[in-house]
Amino acid sequence: MGKIIVTGASGAFGNAAAELLLDRCAAEDLILLSRTPDKLKHFAEAGAIVRQSDFDDPTSLPQAMEGGERMLLISTARVGTRVSQHRNAVEAAVAAGVRHIAYTSLMSADAPANPAIVKLDHRATEEIIEASGAQWTHLRDSQYSEAVALAMVIPALASGRKPDNCGDGKVAFVSRDDCVSSAVGVLTQEGHGCKAYTLTGPEALSVPEALAMASEIAGKPIEVEQVDDEGMFAYFDSLGVPRHASDIIPDGPIPWSSDDMVTFGTAIREGYFAQATDHVDRLTGHPPRSLREVMLQHCGAWPK
Repeated sequence: MGKIIVTGASGAFGNAAAELLLDRCAAEDLILLSRTPDKLKHFAEAGAIVRQSDFDDPTSLPQAMEGGERMLLISTARVGTRVSQHRNAVEAAVAAGVRHIAYTSLMSADAPANPAIVKLDHRATEEIIEASGAQWTHLRDSQYSEAVALAMVIPALASGRKPDNCGDGKVAFVSRDDCVSSAVGVLTQEGHGCKAYTLTGPEALSVPEALAMASEIAGKPIEVEQVDDEGMFAYFDSLGVPRHASDIIPDGPIPWSSDDMVTFGTAIREGYFAQATDHVDRLTGHPPRSLREVMLQHCGAWPK
């Protein structure tokens, strides 16, 4: 099968993928890349190849990619400015002999009218990979259930309210763990070249329905306040969230921008996340976890 590269292996997704791959492959067949390779010591001790790489430094990449045949390209966190990073990684990988690139993309990334600005980075990266000459697999994730169970629910329970611009739009929330398992399935099986998979949970719910579920589990009220997009911008402004990706302070306290979040809500409201598929089941051999399962897993972290 050849060696498998995992980029961003010290991040949450990459670390989980590396752990799962260790169970499926010989350790010496794993090449784990990170800007902070010291965080991957236990993988190196297990026999995996750990290398320093920086997508902003193309000169670091040929040596980092050497010997790899398949690669999991995990999208970087720099919304709005990451396409050049991804291009550097793809070009170096193909030059080094990588024949198949699986990429962590976004649901409806290929829908031209999708208003979520985050889709622009993802579709641009998909097109770079498609044009690279390598086999490709696009893993188009829905919104993570863990993001709902933690980042959305915790402040909503703490304040008892949640402004929201998603309306009655539905989302088939997916566990990040299921997305990791799906990616590992693609990397360790044959037959996934030049295919796109939409990774979702088992049921499509609206944000008010998701928060009602959290309220029931916690035994505390959450009032969902329906606002328009401008109202949502005003809410994020009140929290000190930068409006645009270009305004984000590097390594600052808030690593995301409100135009990213508001347009994501618009996309939900307009139906771009309403689809539920069986792709997780097909790639992993097990059904996807429900949002309720993920909430029950994380509710110990909720305010009492």
